[in-house]
Formats: sequence, structure tokens, C-alpha cells
Amino acid sequence: MASNSVPSFLTKQEVYLFHAMDRKLYTILVILLCRDPVESMKVMALWLWLEKLGFRNVVKRMLALPLILINDSADETVTCLNAINGTLFSYLSESYDIPLLQAFMTREISVHFFYEHRLVAAMGIAEVGRDVCVKALSDIMAHAIERNNLAYQKATAANQSQGMLSPSNIRQQPPPVRRNEVPPQDRTMFVTFSKGYPVHEFEVIQFFTRLYGHCIESLQMQEVQPFEQALYARIVFYSANTVEAILNGMSKVKFTINGKHVWVRKYVARRTRAPSVPPMMWPQNL
Repeated sequence: MASNSVPSFLTKQEVYLFHAMDRKLYTILVILLCRDPVESMKVMALWLWLEKLGFRNVVKRMLALPLILINDSADETVTCLNAINGTLFSYLSESYDIPLLQAFMTREISVHFFYEHRLVAAMGIAEVGRDVCVKALSDIMAHAIERNNLAYQKATAANQSQGMLSPSNIRQQPPPVRRNEVPPQDRTMFVTFSKGYPVHEFEVIQFFTRLYGHCIESLQMQEVQPFEQALYARIVFYSANTVEAILNGMSKVKFTINGKHVWVRKYVARRTRAPSVPPMMWPQNL
């Protein structure tokens, strides 16, 4: 959306129609990709502020990307927001490159740019957030927050009643019955979580189900003591095509589930060593 203000004479429905592309992109961030609603509104404000500076069609270009690249672009944008907030001290480090944003922006951009202009950027993004995002996106934010709260309450209740999450509490519909000639090891992915940012089983199922439909045959979280954090999980999908779609040619990909980073790669089973053969004890009289 080229305009970064909402005309005061518009009704609420007209505002929503006026910012239809912005609302579509924000919905992808917080509903399909399950990103943090508040953080995602700041991401949207930064993208719209860039349009105001002359970076053409940022939102339209984002919408043309596959979901995994929209998610990665949002991650890079959070890096830019951290630079603006002054929380990214080593902003010139290569680990804070933003290659995706640099690739499809119509003008040169870098983390250094945001850090050097952080005062102007902070004021401009806050203005866009107040004048556009709050008016055009607040209803979607409220829906996403309510959904996340309900999910958290569900997880808490399951923990209190069982000491662990049960998939039966999560799946609203029975999984489809399919014949599958592809071995499970070729349809399995290994998922790792960040320590200190617990991801529950229902969140993983909900995330991949939203993206790929009823695609999960089984999910096994790391076995831990009640109320301890699982750091990894194994997912068996119904189809190996889902694994290929998730990786999209990469060996490892990163997603954000409810504001928490998870890393996904193809599962490689450990090869068990063949038992060593004891030396043959020949009879002494031979």
C-alpha cells in the first residue's frame, strides 16, 4: 500500500478495504506463520515506513514470496528493529546480514542504514504504526492474541491434568487414512527448539497443519520430566513431498512459531554399529 495514512472520513470497513494488501500480509504473519502479533505489527510498520521513504511496493513484493521467505524476511526485519532500538550492538557483524531484504528491495539497504538512522527511523515507524497499523490491523491482532491465549490455556490445562500434552487434546479431526509405500525414515524431519523458549506439541502440530493441511502422521517430542522443556522433536509426515516442500531445496530451515524460533531438517537415523565379532578361539590340539 503506497499511502501511509488513513483518511479520517473513511468508515472502518472502508479502512480495511483501503489497506487490503497490508491486512493480507499481516494475516499471513500472525495467523499462517503464527508469529508474535505485537512484533509483527512493528514489522509491518517498518515495511510501510520504507514505502514512505521511496522503497516501492514493499508489501506487494512480500506477498509474492513463498511463506518460508516471508517468514525469513520478517526475521531479518526484526534484526533491523533491534538495530533501531539500539539492542543490536554488533550490527556490522556478518551474522546480522539481511540478504533477503537486500535482494528484492528497489534501493540499497542494510542493518548499518537502520542503525545510523535509528532516531529518524524510530519516529517514522512509530508514526506509521499509530496512523496506519493500529487503525487497519488491530482487529486481526486481537484475533491472533485471543487464539494464542486460548492455545496457552489449553496447554496449561493439559500439563496440569496429565503432566504432559496429549495429541488427542489437539487434533480436532482424525488424521486421514492413507497407504504409504515410502519408508517412514524418508518422511521424517527433526525439529529443534531454543533453550528457554519452550514450544509445545500442539503448537508444532497447529503450525504445520495451517501451512500444509493434515500432513502429520506422528509426532514424538523429546521425553522430559513434567514441566521441563523439550529441546527437539521428530515428525513423520504422510508424504515425502511435504518434507521437500518444507525444505524447499535447503538442508535446514528456520520457522517462527508464536514468536519462538525452531529449526527443521531431514531426520537422519543413527546407524548402529555392528557388534564386534570376538576372536575365534581355536582348539589347542589343531
